[in-house]
Amino acid sequence: MSSPVIVVHYHELWLKGGNRRFFLGKLFSALRQSLEGLPLERIEQPGDRFLIRLGDAASLPSALERVRRVLGVAYYAVAVPVERDLDAISRAAWIELEPLPFASFAIRAKRSDKTFPYTTMQIEAAVGHYVLDQLRAQRRDVRVQLKDPELTCHIEITPGPILVYAKRMEGTGGLPANTSGKMACLLSGGYDSAVAAYQMMKRGAHLSFVHFYGTGARPGESSLHIATSLARQLVRYQFNAKLYRVPFESIQREIVRFAPEDFRILLYRRMMLRIAQVIAKREHALALVTGDSLGQVASQTLRNLVAVDAAATMPVFRPLIGTDKLDILTTARKIGTYDISSEPFHDCCPVFLPRRPALFASPADLDAAESALDIPELITRGIRGASIERLKLSGGDVSVSSVVTGRKLAAAP
Repeated sequence: MSSPVIVVHYHELWLKGGNRRFFLGKLFSALRQSLEGLPLERIEQPGDRFLIRLGDAASLPSALERVRRVLGVAYYAVAVPVERDLDAISRAAWIELEPLPFASFAIRAKRSDKTFPYTTMQIEAAVGHYVLDQLRAQRRDVRVQLKDPELTCHIEITPGPILVYAKRMEGTGGLPANTSGKMACLLSGGYDSAVAAYQMMKRGAHLSFVHFYGTGARPGESSLHIATSLARQLVRYQFNAKLYRVPFESIQREIVRFAPEDFRILLYRRMMLRIAQVIAKREHALALVTGDSLGQVASQTLRNLVAVDAAATMPVFRPLIGTDKLDILTTARKIGTYDISSEPFHDCCPVFLPRRPALFASPADLDAAESALDIPELITRGIRGASIERLKLSGGDVSVSSVVTGRKLAAAP
């Protein structure tokens, strides 16, 4: 038998018809970029899967952790390539299964190379009998169970090697990174917006991040470090991104000064959309992304969301709109943003919080409430005060560098 390889399977890309080659090319590039810095022999594509052959000095756990984050991967496994011989396949299956604890098992074969002289049923029967004989010789109380077994040994007869493995790991699913166009995500420090960003990246969107922060926090409470940490974690799924950091407190003070109290938060959100929209257009993004969930807080009632959206001229995507908070937190833990968002920080939205926020505002209500505001000047103030960080995943690590200030950005055509 040869050295183990990582076998990578995709699922949704089969639905792409004539565009499949484009998506598979993006997935291949994503695998190579994710494994950058590790000794890599080559990546092959025998049939409907990718095979990753690592160099002798490569760390298998590190490689598996990187593959886990590659968007578009349905599942992956560490497989053993074996000779094109039924006895060799049976022995390899037993080597895979012997050290594992289980009470029931099944053998599942997939034959994409039809020149192999045995059918899938013949392979499964022969290997299953061999494994069962070995188990009985060891007096292990294990039975064959074809429906919902505790453990399944997979055999793949490919146009290249024959692969045998027993431990299958779930991937992210979805579409490969950077296959659906650009969007700009309003990234707070909380759980929701980071999960919303991940959900859109799973659909192939490439995101820029826009974070609004207050300047009145006590030392150590600024949300800036939270936003950067979230962006660092999220960029592991899409390889590079920009984080726009926009000071917002002076804009909030103008809103507090001139607008009715009960509309404050809704007017904050309208100004954020307007500023994020300018940034999105400069990034050639086609839509905005927020972490709103219907009815979760007062500003996220249906009427309030519609009233806020009336200030935007580009689409606003809300991938979590019907998602339960517990499901959001589960995903946050899965993608590594939960602990970051759990850190204490100063969120700009609750500053100058109204005692009784409006629940059922209309676009006309908010238009009237902000009629005394110099909206173009406030947008320019936000853009000119912004700073920009560029994040890049390289060799398994994320680097962060400051690129340009908002003052230069505002002066650009």
